[in-house]
Formats: sequence, C-alpha cells, structure tokens
Amino acid sequence: MTATADRLDLRLSAADKTRIRRAAALHGMPVAAFVREAALREAETVIAHPPKAQPGSLSTRLRGRATTRLSTDEITRLTRGA
Repeated sequence: MTATADRLDLRLSAADKTRIRRAAALHGMPVAAFVREAALREAETVIAHPPKAQPGSLSTRLRGRATTRLSTDEITRLTRGA
C-alpha cells in the first residue's frame, strides 16, 4: 500500500463506531483499513452504476444551482423543495 497523503474525518454515533470496530476485528483488520476498503468498494460500485436522479429529488432541484455563493436561506429553500 502507498503512503496516505490525505485524511478523511468522519462523525459517527457510539453505536455505529462499535459496530465498525467489531466488523473490523472479525476481519482481523485495523478500523481505518476496514473503513477505507469498504468506502472504496462502495465508491467503485456507485461509479460503475451511477444512481439516476428522480424527478423532484434533491439532486434534481440542486443540479446546476448549488454553488459556494448560495446563502443558507437559499440552500434551505432548495432542500425543502419550496
């Protein structure tokens, strides 16, 4: 494995963290390696078979409109479908 250059922080509930630790232990892997492999496996699946946006879905409403310049009120309005 190559040296890791970037870091990803993740917030989890205590219960979720316990489940992940248990699963990693059952595989005999460190938690970080277990999470990295699971995330990369899921990423490959999604990339190979991208989900289609449903009409009226959040991704459809935001497509082409979400930018770093949107205000919090504008983002709230878009995510609530108003």
